[in-house]
Amino acid sequence: MIRFEHVTKRYADGTTAVDDLSFEVAEGELVTLVGPSGCGKTTTMKMVNRLIEPTSGQIYLDGSDISTVDPVELRRRIGYVIQQVGLFPHKTVLDNTATVPHLLGWQRKKARARAAELLDLVGLDPSVFGDRYPDQLSGGQRQRVGVARALAADPPVLLMDEPFGAVDPVVREHLQNEFLRLQSQVHKTVLFVTHDIEEAVRLGDRIAVYGEGRIEQFDPPTAVLGAPATPYVADFVGADRGLKRLSVTPIEPGDLVQPPIVHLDDPLPDAAARLAVDDPEARWAVVLDDAEHLHGWVSADALAGGGTVRDHSRRMAAWLPVGASLKQAFSTMLQHDAGWIAVLDGEHADHFLGVLTPARLHEALRRSIDADAKGGAREDVELETVSEA
Repeated sequence: MIRFEHVTKRYADGTTAVDDLSFEVAEGELVTLVGPSGCGKTTTMKMVNRLIEPTSGQIYLDGSDISTVDPVELRRRIGYVIQQVGLFPHKTVLDNTATVPHLLGWQRKKARARAAELLDLVGLDPSVFGDRYPDQLSGGQRQRVGVARALAADPPVLLMDEPFGAVDPVVREHLQNEFLRLQSQVHKTVLFVTHDIEEAVRLGDRIAVYGEGRIEQFDPPTAVLGAPATPYVADFVGADRGLKRLSVTPIEPGDLVQPPIVHLDDPLPDAAARLAVDDPEARWAVVLDDAEHLHGWVSADALAGGGTVRDHSRRMAAWLPVGASLKQAFSTMLQHDAGWIAVLDGEHADHFLGVLTPARLHEALRRSIDADAKGGAREDVELETVSEA
């Protein structure tokens, strides 16, 4: 969808902002451009909508050389979101959102209907927020309006220049979550500029790590964190890149341990006997209902006596769906002071799959790193343990 071919931007004073840049962004891909201030990432993005003209080289949008397209018409086909949002203070939220459709000649009713649809999509009820003015919104709400406005004319490409940088960390994380949800629905081709490597890792399908005017590495987040291409990239992503990688490494079924299992209506003697057969050393068992859904857990000591498992089981709060990140798993363990978490298959009515322990979490991270380094699958990686070394 976007292609740079040997693009350079050099200013009159001799400063080279971007030097011989070549890369491609596939349709529907979200690429984050990350690097320190002055490295050329914003210049790169602004050349796509011709707010800045390159000194040499070509930029193509959906196969067309953008230098042959009228700049105004080009910009109306590209959504643009900036850090300070840039809403018109004298216009309502609904009219702000409908700005580009109005410029494209849409009828007022159609433009406002599209604006209302987009506001709802970004989590702002148009019946509540549509008639408000920007100064009546919080920073996070204004940022959502900015995203809605950028999407209003259904552009194929979205340019985002540090859009969440002006809000506090809690709101920023919420906006990131909402944007990922939104992108899963609209599938836009996105260039997203940030100076924050954690944001780049969390959002990007691929990451372009900038040095001074050049891309030092252009890879998926797991590769950038697991196998930095240069010492510069390794230094930029930080010595804690292993921890950062937790956020982009999903829980897979092969990471799980299968614990002893009992059911809610099992008589205690039957449950105790099953536990003794499955794992005589086990001090607990997972409790499922008749549909194999997670109910909780029960201690081995509680299985002595009469009654059923239901009378002694405890609800289980520490659980996640398969595919959640290892970072979420680690956080959940800490939050609930849990030695393990249950993992469910959310696509099949929360069917219980197994449990993830701290040891298996560590193994999953190591396997992921080794798999990327060797170009294989996680399940094919054989780990060397301390005892084997």
